[in-house]
Amino acid sequence: MAIRSRTLAAVALAVFASSGLAQDSSDDWDATVDAERRLTAAELEFNNGLGIAVRCVGGRYDALIGGLPPAGEGVETRVLTLRFGEASPVEQRWNTTRNPNLAVSELPAPFARALRQGGALQVMLPGAGEGGRNLRYVLDLPPSSAAIDRTLEACDRPLVDPRDAEIQPLDGSPPAGIEWETPPRPEFPARNRYESGFAVMSCLTRPDGRLRDCVIESEHPIDGGFGQATVDSAENARVRNAADRSAALPVRRIIYRTNFRNGVVGADIYIAPSSRLRRQN
Repeated sequence: MAIRSRTLAAVALAVFASSGLAQDSSDDWDATVDAERRLTAAELEFNNGLGIAVRCVGGRYDALIGGLPPAGEGVETRVLTLRFGEASPVEQRWNTTRNPNLAVSELPAPFARALRQGGALQVMLPGAGEGGRNLRYVLDLPPSSAAIDRTLEACDRPLVDPRDAEIQPLDGSPPAGIEWETPPRPEFPARNRYESGFAVMSCLTRPDGRLRDCVIESEHPIDGGFGQATVDSAENARVRNAADRSAALPVRRIIYRTNFRNGVVGADIYIAPSSRLRRQN
């Protein structure tokens, strides 16, 4: 059951704590709008200590889960298994932050759209329980008739996107028939106050392997400039048909991630149809 509390927002997320914000605590999710910060957010905290928030900040969209057991030192990502209602469980990679109890979604808009309907949500963390057992949270989500929609609309994200059905479980299998020819090589954002960050971007492929219609799915920190750096590098990136490198490439939607660490761009770039990710070494 959800409880009305500002703990997640004011302490864990630290985005709703300023005065003068427009807030709504009706039967919908708790909503916050701060025009000065260009912030529109919806959040809930549950009586088991877990909290969920989705937000649009300055045109960037993200989703967060707070109150989790702390991630291990040096761990950059963690796997969460999510199950909405009676649907099949889906493994997703979420990202850690400087707050070890907080996780950030790589694909926040599809997650937010799934939350809109309300109902049962199970969140399972493999090996995070006592003695290495799986830790499971069972949540009863109220439907959101307005609050989550506002966050999506503020970032020009659709309320319904049929491409969400393409997202498959993270099972480690390689993408079928596609590989990098020229991987994107973003530059670390200049004058960045953050030592590390990441960006996840989706694009459509052209027959010649170039990328088009690229969209920043997520980035963290949200004001670090990592998303724009990834967009800028996509112009020179190329993919190719893995089975026949001379053949034209069919139009595909791919999703890839770039990590930035300590002033340089890491080599761990991922490429995938939907969310089925493979590390490119």
